[in-house]
Amino acid sequence: MRRISLPFSIPQFLNFSISLLLCHAALAAADKPNTLTRQDKKEGYILLFNGKDLTGWEGEPALWSVKDGVLVGSTEGHPLQHNTFLITKDSYSDFVLKLEIKLRNHNSGIQFRSKRAPEYVVSGYQADAAEGNWWGSLYEERGRGVLVNGWKGKGEKVVKASDWNQYEITARGNHIQLKLNGLVTAELDDDKARDGIIALQLHQGPPMQVEFRNMKLKKF
Repeated sequence: MRRISLPFSIPQFLNFSISLLLCHAALAAADKPNTLTRQDKKEGYILLFNGKDLTGWEGEPALWSVKDGVLVGSTEGHPLQHNTFLITKDSYSDFVLKLEIKLRNHNSGIQFRSKRAPEYVVSGYQADAAEGNWWGSLYEERGRGVLVNGWKGKGEKVVKASDWNQYEITARGNHIQLKLNGLVTAELDDDKARDGIIALQLHQGPPMQVEFRNMKLKKF
């Protein structure tokens, strides 16, 4: 019987196969939404949205739901009398917040260092996300309005209409920075608020829908 010579030993082949399987498993875990990577945990990130339910948040139940690991806000069949928000139960001061947002239409945004009022109304800083010339802008809800126009020459270059966009919000001391899909679109030194809730907006007007996932926060 003729003996076949292999370019590797059986133990080497088994080790290679196991390494390949572990690599595929690691990549699959990294792609799974609403989870923290090993590096995220090392850096001190926590999840604000668990991908399963609205634990840690408060809002109008008819407007907010979780579907297939995505936090969905919709005003279909529920016309609003005023802007309404899904609000964290906890407050945050100095942090970096990373999340993905997909806007089907109309107007939304991410509040931070903000104040809560009755009927799920919120005032304060907002990373804007809206049709027209708003993406990437720093806005003050129920306050001074546009603080930094992050659209022209910035947000307009990187926004993905009707697709997932990544927002990164950094608040440290009196300095605020917004990044949209990796591009810095707004920076401001402002002393009006150093602490407050985080909230997600549904805007008064035509029926709209907005989605969120991968919400990760690290405190400084």
